[in-house]
Amino acid sequence: MDRRAWLLAGVAAAWLGWCGATSLLGGEENEDALRIIVFGAHPDDCEIRAGGCAILWSRQGHKVKFVSATNGDIGHWGMAGGALAKRRYAEVQEAAKILGTTTVVLDIHDGELEPTLENRKTFARLIRRWRADIVIGHRPNDYHPDHRYTGVLMQDAAYMVAVPFFCPDTPPLDRNPVFLYSYDRFQRPTPFEPDIVVAIDSVVDQKVEALVKMESQFIEGGATGRPESAPKTEAEREAKRQQVREAFKRRFARIADQCRQKLIELYGEELGKRVKYAEAFQICEYGRQPSRAELRRLFPFFPEKQP
Repeated sequence: MDRRAWLLAGVAAAWLGWCGATSLLGGEENEDALRIIVFGAHPDDCEIRAGGCAILWSRQGHKVKFVSATNGDIGHWGMAGGALAKRRYAEVQEAAKILGTTTVVLDIHDGELEPTLENRKTFARLIRRWRADIVIGHRPNDYHPDHRYTGVLMQDAAYMVAVPFFCPDTPPLDRNPVFLYSYDRFQRPTPFEPDIVVAIDSVVDQKVEALVKMESQFIEGGATGRPESAPKTEAEREAKRQQVREAFKRRFARIADQCRQKLIELYGEELGKRVKYAEAFQICEYGRQPSRAELRRLFPFFPEKQP
C-alpha cells in the first residue's frame, strides 16, 4: 500500500470509529445544534470572554466546549505545581456546571505554551473532533505570552482543519469554521474591531457566579496576589466574592459602552441603547467569512427584525 492509500485508509478508519463512538455515547444528536469551541490560555479565560454566550447557546440546545491551553499551575502567589493545576481544573468544572459547557484543560505548564507544530496539531484535532461551526480564541497581540500563542495556534489551525492529509488520524471538516477573536483592549498593532456584540444582561448574574467559583484567581488574587490581601475568614471571603461580582459587571458594562454602535446595529436603536452588559468578538480573516445572515444564524440571540 503506497503512502497516499495508507493515509486515506487512516482517515476512513478514524471517521468510522468516530461515528461508532458517537452512536454508542449519545445516540442521535440534534443535527441543527451549533457546535462552538473556545480556546483560552488559562483556566478562566474562556469563562471570562465567552461565558455569557455559552449560557445563551446552551439554553438553546447548542454545544459549547471550553479548552484551557495551559493548566494554570503557576497562577497563584502561594501555591504551584500539580496541586494548583488540580485546584484550577476543579474550579473550571464547577463553572462549567453553571455555564452549560464541556470544559477540558490541556496538560501544558502555565507560562510555557509555544506555537509548535505539535500544539497546532492538538488544536486542529480538538476543532475537528468537536466538529466546530465556530472557533473562538485570543488575538495574537496581548500582554501574556500564553494568550498570544493561543491566538497564534488558533489562527494556524484555521484552514488546516479542512486539509485531509494534515493530522490524517482525525477526519477533516467539510468546510472551514468561522474563527473569531475574543474582546481585548490592546491597541498595537491594531485595536480590536467588534463585528459581533451580544447582550448578556439576561445571564450576567449566572456568568458572574461561574467566575466566582474560581476562587484561586479572583478571591485570593491569582499569580500577583499577596498573602496580606487574601481573605482570612469566611466573612472576608464572602465580602471579596461580592466585590468580584461587582467588578466583573463593571467590566462587561464597559464592553457594552465601547461597542454601543454595533449593539444598535444588531439589536436596533431602542434595544441597542438599553443593553447594559455585553461580550464582543472580531472575525478572523483566516477562517470562513460569514455573511450577515449567517452571523445571525450562528449567534441566534438578535431580534429577527430590528425595531
